[in-house]
Amino acid sequence: MGTLAPRAVIVSRRSELDELLGRHGTRAAADYYLRQRGRDLEEVAARHSALQAAMTAVGAAIPADWRRGHIDREDLPRFLFGPEDVVIAVGQDGLVANVAKYLDGQAVIGVDPEPGRNPGVLVRHEAGAIGRVLRSRDIERRTMVSARLDDGQELLGLNEVYFGHVSHQSARYTLTAPGGARERQSSSGVVVGTGTGATGWCSSIALERVDPPVLPQPQAAEVCWFVREAWPSPATGATLTDGRLGADERLELACEGERLVVFADGLESDRLELSWGQRVSIGVAQRRLNLVV
Repeated sequence: MGTLAPRAVIVSRRSELDELLGRHGTRAAADYYLRQRGRDLEEVAARHSALQAAMTAVGAAIPADWRRGHIDREDLPRFLFGPEDVVIAVGQDGLVANVAKYLDGQAVIGVDPEPGRNPGVLVRHEAGAIGRVLRSRDIERRTMVSARLDDGQELLGLNEVYFGHVSHQSARYTLTAPGGARERQSSSGVVVGTGTGATGWCSSIALERVDPPVLPQPQAAEVCWFVREAWPSPATGATLTDGRLGADERLELACEGERLVVFADGLESDRLELSWGQRVSIGVAQRRLNLVV
């Protein structure tokens, strides 16, 4: 049996125009909806066209003898990636984070369909350069974060993992930090982020702190953690609210309420759920993202 040819898997998400047409049915109705809110359909259509043009350019650059596939972001939890796949994410930086948790060693190429509009932290390549990038494939191994429940379920994130109430209202739990320090807390949740996530949500949280921990670098085997809006009361404290975790350290959280969840990188639909007494352990994941730079 011959060696299986590589498969290029293009990952994208519906454009704003696609979503508007899905909600309003016609371009005229979508245009009216936007104009009532001081926006213009032409701007949305231009961004849609840029995405389509990038997708076309990427498709044309894939070698003729490669297999190929295409998947929408919403279908990622149901898609099975193969070990020979090369993943090409066409969209914003967050799309690379969305796909990272479903991979195990596959190379990921981030393509920016609108250079200059996105930060380009993870989508570093223009569509026209994909042919060259596919031949070179220089890899940067990015640290990921993992959350493991006491029943064995595990969830991975590239930017961050969130633990808290399903509706983001107050969550009650007991937090145990490395070294054994423990505190019962009521808060808006706990965010544990990587060096990649240090440019996103964790950065926003750190900016609000008087003396936040130094955020890790993207390839460093460590993560940072923040408790959001901890509430001091006779039964709960607010002293253990941030820190860093090394490669062998874990943050332990014991659920003391209903409807608590863990999700990663903003994908709330793909989550782990906890009930009274369940525990989750969060720290540096063994798996890394192979980002093509």
